[in-house]
Amino acid sequence: MSSVKEYFKSVGEGVKSLLVGMGVTGKELVTPKVTEQYPENRKTLKIADRFRAELTLKYDAEGHHKCIGCGICQMNCPNGTIQLKTKMVELPDGKKKRKLDEYLYDLGSCTFCMLCVTTCPQDALEFTNDFEQAVFERDKLIKKLNYRPEPEGSEAPAPAKPAMDPEKLAAIKAEALKKAAAIKAAKAAEAAKAAGEASPRNADAPKTEAPKADEAPKA
Repeated sequence: MSSVKEYFKSVGEGVKSLLVGMGVTGKELVTPKVTEQYPENRKTLKIADRFRAELTLKYDAEGHHKCIGCGICQMNCPNGTIQLKTKMVELPDGKKKRKLDEYLYDLGSCTFCMLCVTTCPQDALEFTNDFEQAVFERDKLIKKLNYRPEPEGSEAPAPAKPAMDPEKLAAIKAEALKKAAAIKAAKAAEAAKAAGEASPRNADAPKTEAPKADEAPKA
């Protein structure tokens, strides 16, 4: 009796599942269809802002990017898609700084995981939604992201040190000379005191007579 009950129960569940599926199909059947007339509507085609198509560097209005060449994006990339080349440059103040030379990005092996963007400490990277990336040669998928020329005066000159007041500078020098003279006098006093203490000790010390030549040394 229980087996018959379970049979009809399973049949009822199957019918219910079939009706739910047919309801979804019927709803989509009467839903108005949207067909994109691509590429005719290329100018008016709206792509989602969150669509990940190509990695790029962020440039400001003056043509500067914020990449410092730290290599964190290169280390975090699971496919080795990113390759950084850096160089050392000398700043106007004489200090040396590491600078980005080439930022190579292989679009063909990118998984669009966005780890490079989320781990960048300078927020220098972003993904664009430009999906038209089809090419006939695979070599063209390797792109140099820092393609823009370096703007003139990209390295800020060293800030000029404010000139010191001559009277203040003379006072500092006089104070330094005074301290040096005081230290020198203290050292001379210590040396004279040490020499004075050593003289009485030498005078009170017993004199030892040298052994005579005819006396044999005691065994």
